[in-house]
Amino acid sequence: MAIMTRARERLQRWFEARLPLADSVTLTQRSVYIVPSRAGLMLGATLLVLLVASINYQLNLGYLLTFLLAGSSLVAMHVAHGTLRGLTMTVIAPAACYARAKAIFHVQLVNTRQTPRYAIELALAGVQQWVCTDVGRQASARVQLAWQPPGRGLHRLPTLTARTQFPLGTFRVWTVWRPAAQVLVYPQPEMHAPTLPIGVADAQPGPTHATHHSGEPDGLRPYRRGDALKSIVWKKAAKTGELVSRDSVAEQHHTLWLARDATGLSDAESQLCRLCAWVLQADELGLHYGLRLGGSEIAPDVGAAHLQRCLRALALA
Repeated sequence: MAIMTRARERLQRWFEARLPLADSVTLTQRSVYIVPSRAGLMLGATLLVLLVASINYQLNLGYLLTFLLAGSSLVAMHVAHGTLRGLTMTVIAPAACYARAKAIFHVQLVNTRQTPRYAIELALAGVQQWVCTDVGRQASARVQLAWQPPGRGLHRLPTLTARTQFPLGTFRVWTVWRPAAQVLVYPQPEMHAPTLPIGVADAQPGPTHATHHSGEPDGLRPYRRGDALKSIVWKKAAKTGELVSRDSVAEQHHTLWLARDATGLSDAESQLCRLCAWVLQADELGLHYGLRLGGSEIAPDVGAAHLQRCLRALALA
């Protein structure tokens, strides 16, 4: 049994490796496969029995019933194959996510013909969790799928399978598709990460204490009347209800550098998880921070774009 399973897995990998990578595909008769389902095999056996009995007993009504069912089955086979043939499928790449979280992405189905397509199911290859939808005539439909990435890094989306058994369920029609889209997976932030490390002076003399007497992190202080609106840390204000401003004097002397050796951990993945949590904390507080990872370095900055650069560096470290 184990040998058969391994052989089937190798055959599936060989078959998928031959498929081209494409974010959009239009199905043709060369990419749509069809075989009888279990119900179809039972119907075929029943038709054979009816035909033998009709010949043996010379039953005209038996001939009529047999060929009527056989003709209906042939029409169903043609309709089932046509349900997928000519359908255009386009994958919409998912947004970046954190490790151990599911990547949510969508598949757009476009029907250009004058008749609707019914009971089209999509799923990840090898996963029996099908999502069913109908596509109206000259219309489109969107299907949402979820995938669990194996870990942090840049991963290509898994192979997808689309199938249908419409209209009678006697034939199974399917296709296999390899999207070219990729998803970026950040390290999972440490749940209870320690406070941010002490800010290090960046080529400028100045105090190196981590907090002011007010209890605010380096570079921040309570709001004072007359402070410019752009100096207020609105993220912290929305979360705690307290107005906090950036201290321009302290900010000139202090730059928060985040590096592996500052985490105090020996495991490489744990270091990245803690650095990810610190990057999110620094961004939430509006601090001026930089990131050092081995031979690479991201210059200190603030803002959403800087946050994305740091998270991407952590994901690909």
